[in-house]
Amino acid sequence: MQKYEMLILLRSDMEDEAREAELKKYADIVTTMGGTVEATDKWGVKKTQYPIAFKTEAFYALMTFHANGETVRELDRIAGISDVVLRRMITKVEEK
Repeated sequence: MQKYEMLILLRSDMEDEAREAELKKYADIVTTMGGTVEATDKWGVKKTQYPIAFKTEAFYALMTFHANGETVRELDRIAGISDVVLRRMITKVEEK
């Protein structure tokens, strides 16, 4: 299993419970597909460099996890069709 990081930008006008449920959904996808979640760092609401879908602020979160390629494709697919996700980026972390 490889180590990955998923940076996700959620709409800033979401309720706290909805935001937590959205982040938990991605962690649950990783665990149900046989991976493990190391940490989920919530960076909070920050101003974006440029407007994304007419929004100038987003809630930033970084999830670090171990998974296989199939899990990464599923995370990207689910985040891509979600209406509360403004941007997402999944990168492989080189372990030393």
